[in-house]
Amino acid sequence: MSHDLASMIPALQSTILRAGETVMAVYHSDFEVYGKADQSPVTEADRRGEEIIEAALKELAPDIPIVGEEAKSEGKCPDISGGTFWLVDPLDGTKEFIKKGSDFTVNIGLIKGGNPVMGLVLAPAMNKLYWGNVGQGAWIADVEDGELVNERPVATRPSIGDKLTIVASKSHRSQELEAWLSHFPSADHVSIGSSLKLCLLATGEADLYPRLGPTCEWDTAAAHAVLLAAGGSVEVAGGTPLTYGKDLTTFLNPWFLCKADPSFDTPDLAS
Repeated sequence: MSHDLASMIPALQSTILRAGETVMAVYHSDFEVYGKADQSPVTEADRRGEEIIEAALKELAPDIPIVGEEAKSEGKCPDISGGTFWLVDPLDGTKEFIKKGSDFTVNIGLIKGGNPVMGLVLAPAMNKLYWGNVGQGAWIADVEDGELVNERPVATRPSIGDKLTIVASKSHRSQELEAWLSHFPSADHVSIGSSLKLCLLATGEADLYPRLGPTCEWDTAAAHAVLLAAGGSVEVAGGTPLTYGKDLTTFLNPWFLCKADPSFDTPDLAS
């Protein structure tokens, strides 16, 4: 299975922008909120966004299986034993979406051999699109009237111990996380929702993002690829890279740490 990833980017950009328009149409409507089997919220935006993305991916690369969050929640999961597959989260940050916040995202990530190799992250309420092709670079663009403008490359920044900015979740602040953060008492903290946390590192606006709580692979794959393409890293306890296709029943991630500067020495997540 061989694909020219760079040639896919324009079609993927068009797809994620269309999905974003659908998500925002629901956002501005009087939508209902449903509960999944795991009690997490879901809206019509999640479902309609995934339908648009899935249909486009099947046309773009019919030989690559698609793991979508909403399809998986309904018990549908393709054979990904070939090692190459899409991970799609049509609405990461549903709670923020429901509260009419702005930090939610639409996500398309491509996995090869357990590693993210390409990703697109759209923040439709912020009119920003991030994308990255590992080994080729990462970019950001503004969205105006459904078109991309002001496209520019992004890159992570070197981390300086006494001038750190750490990104932490708005809604997941555990005792373990607070204990880990205590190693950096002078750091500035930024709180933002969804996969935008990884994107802040990719654009050089932050240094660390520790996640000592539950996430699924579709939550992180796209932004993980953007961060890698921008020069960063994502590691689990022990310092090994976060990989994908780990548990085909739950697709859960372990705790992980995102670094803008992979060489920056940090305490292990288990400490």
